[in-house]
Amino acid sequence: MDNQQLTALLQQMTLEEKTAQLLQLTAHLHEGAGSEGQVTGPMEEMGITEQMVAASGSVLGLSGAKDIIQVQKSYMEHSRLGIPLMFMADVVHGFKTIFPIPLAMGCSWDLQLAEKSAAIAAKESAVSGIHVTFAPMVDLVRDPRWGRVMETTGEDPYLNSMFARAFVRGYQGKDELKENTDRMAACVKHFAAYGAPEGGREYNTVDMSERQLREYYLPAYKAALDEGCEMVMSSFNTVDGIPATGNEQLMRGILRGEWGFDGVLISDWASIREMIAHGAAADDREAAYRAMRAGVDIEMMTPCYVRHLPELVQSGQLAETLIDEAVLRILQLKEKLGLFDNPLRGADPEREGEVLFCAEHRQASYDLAAKSCVLLKNEGVLPLKPHHKVALIGPFADSDDILGWWSCVGVKEDATKLSTALAERMQEGALLVAAGCSPHQMSAEQLSSALEAAQSADVIVLALGEDSAMSGEGASRTDIRLPEAQLALIKQLKTFGKPIATVLFNGRPLDLHGVLDEVDAVLEAWYPGSEGGAAVADILLGHVNPSGKLTMSFPQSVGQVPVYYNHFNTGRPLDPLKLEERYVSKYIDSANEPLLPFGFGLSYTTFAYSELALSSKEMSAAQPLFIRVNVTNTGLTAGVETVQLYVRDVTGEVVRPLRELKGFEQLELAPGESRVVTFQLTEEQLRYHHSDLRFTSDPGTFHLYVGGNSRDTLMSSFTLM
Repeated sequence: MDNQQLTALLQQMTLEEKTAQLLQLTAHLHEGAGSEGQVTGPMEEMGITEQMVAASGSVLGLSGAKDIIQVQKSYMEHSRLGIPLMFMADVVHGFKTIFPIPLAMGCSWDLQLAEKSAAIAAKESAVSGIHVTFAPMVDLVRDPRWGRVMETTGEDPYLNSMFARAFVRGYQGKDELKENTDRMAACVKHFAAYGAPEGGREYNTVDMSERQLREYYLPAYKAALDEGCEMVMSSFNTVDGIPATGNEQLMRGILRGEWGFDGVLISDWASIREMIAHGAAADDREAAYRAMRAGVDIEMMTPCYVRHLPELVQSGQLAETLIDEAVLRILQLKEKLGLFDNPLRGADPEREGEVLFCAEHRQASYDLAAKSCVLLKNEGVLPLKPHHKVALIGPFADSDDILGWWSCVGVKEDATKLSTALAERMQEGALLVAAGCSPHQMSAEQLSSALEAAQSADVIVLALGEDSAMSGEGASRTDIRLPEAQLALIKQLKTFGKPIATVLFNGRPLDLHGVLDEVDAVLEAWYPGSEGGAAVADILLGHVNPSGKLTMSFPQSVGQVPVYYNHFNTGRPLDPLKLEERYVSKYIDSANEPLLPFGFGLSYTTFAYSELALSSKEMSAAQPLFIRVNVTNTGLTAGVETVQLYVRDVTGEVVRPLRELKGFEQLELAPGESRVVTFQLTEEQLRYHHSDLRFTSDPGTFHLYVGGNSRDTLMSSFTLM
């Protein structure tokens, strides 16, 4: 259908049919979805009726080609105008084949692999009947207490923007949603600034200046939309004192007005009704009014729209044209997906069995897991020596809980365990696996098993971390250390005087005191996905050289939070050579710097940077700057290095960060090999939001840094004319 035909279809709809298109409900209510389709319990209490279900425009959370085909066919049989359903789901880091969590993917710094992971997730989802994923999540995060840091790619707006584009390309392709049924529409979330809740507490208040919002938190959403992302999800939090779901300035002002977004805007789960709890709406009626005025097209899981929009129109309080605009956007997306021509789209039960969790997809999961692990410390313990007897100990030694939160239809039992992978790769009898235990406690029997294995081994590998329920939505923590039982285990094992390498499985940056200072090597594996055990085993044994680099700083302690690399200098900065000074910006019981900085990550080889050179000491809008640096692999093993470019605007109309990432490039170098990396820096990259929100640059001096992380760099300077 063209736009004229869609408009004609809209004109045939009753007001009630229009508002029903704006309702999204979970799958179990629909006939054919493995239930009787009856409205019971909480849904009935919310005012959801069977008539609303029968007319709703989209479905949340159903997957599986057979069930979706059945629901769609049943729905179409009863649809007066033949308008198909859209099926949506949270496909965040894989569908059946699970990839590392997004925070881990960010640490790969590999945009091509990230795009490939999204393309595979789209293919598996689409053949199972899904049309839209609620991803990518591009919220910038500086607070590891917040459980949903696992869903983001980190603390930097530039890097987050690059990954946002990569994920959208992977899910949607390029203008091919209708023709290519292996693609699905993406929905960027959570708009806006959801990653900055006070105290790191889930759903909490967000309060910041508009300049801060535009400078750091909005760029990644904008990048996703510039790449063609079809949908946006509103966030739960307030923005400038107004819940995002009812925030007209945010949604109609910035999103639709300034940015020209004309796609579908959906609420997060029940967030329209939650305006009542926020204190921004008196009742469902006012919540519906505010959300529609703000431009929210689809209401997820509450009935405020279907119950109150018709009466708001009939009373003259709300223009019906606002509802028409919302419905038309939904119809346009359904047309883009080809649903009017083929309501079943790519759903195919036979092909589903061939595509889901196939060998090709598992290999891609392995590749990304191998590149996402970050080596945080290594005092000669790793890689493990072939002749060493290894004791594998800890709650994740034999655990399949390595997929992480939001693992869609991934099954833990399908995951490759670390114990299994190591046993397959080592000589018989060389691996001693201690009895498994909970992340929170060890029984006397389990402790005895661990100590016995350690006593018989040459090297101890400790597999520690958070169980998956300790991160993700609703899992904020005030104490981000490992559980006490695990810290105690480290102390007990250290008494044997044997080398200890620790592998961490977790969803956030941790306070690593009691770990980093106690053991000889630390490998951050995050939740590495379906093939994570295999990837980690190959890194431990040296079959793969780790190359991941942190995209969130690790704090010295939770008392430092938020701690991030691109901070301001303050008027009384600490001089590292005068630590005894009192009246400067510092702690009296901790260093200012993070324990591990943004961009940090070790390798089994070493890299040296030299000969930093600029094409000129001056640059202008018409004359970009070229930066060259020589990078040499000074070790004995081939490795991948992520070369990072940072800039500081020394004097601005608004104070500027000490460093800002402006570019990066990954090099694979053989032992002894050198290569020159060249970056191009333009005046446009030096622009920022001034006090009046103008986006421009300032003439003056800039410092430029190149290195393997945000801390350890070579430096030069130039002047912007």
